[in-house]
Amino acid sequence: ADTAGAMASNAMVDVQQAMTPTPTGQDFADQAAKSDAFEIAAAKVAQTNAASPAVKDFAAEMIKAHTESTARIKAAAATASPAITPNATLTDEQNEDLAELAAKKGAAFDEAYIDDQVDAHQDALVLMRDYAEHGDTASLKTAAGEIAPVVQKHLDHAKSLDK
Repeated sequence: ADTAGAMASNAMVDVQQAMTPTPTGQDFADQAAKSDAFEIAAAKVAQTNAASPAVKDFAAEMIKAHTESTARIKAAAATASPAITPNATLTDEQNEDLAELAAKKGAAFDEAYIDDQVDAHQDALVLMRDYAEHGDTASLKTAAGEIAPVVQKHLDHAKSLDK
């Protein structure tokens, strides 16, 4: 059943990827930076609001991994010609999501946070895979290709916590 669920999920990601136009280098860098900034901020909230030790451990992993992802994207963007500067300013929707998350505590927080993590990592996986395959900036394509397997691992972990 787990394998069938993973296959169905990957099929959904493939369909989403096929229907989403590939962003420009600047747009990709901005989306990746905003995603990383949101993940780090949400994980910091999880450190205080989560009830489950497994959720807190996952959040600590997200802080570390998304800090590394941010550094990788910034380095790749800096070598682009012309250089790209990622904008990590959270969107209004991300700020609203953070506020909703911060208002929850305990088991209610755990459920909302993990649900958000599954959705966010599905979106991030689509972005990384698509840009790695079709992107227009070589250094960012390489970074996206290196980051995609890590995102897949996080998505699988979040799904296992969602059960």
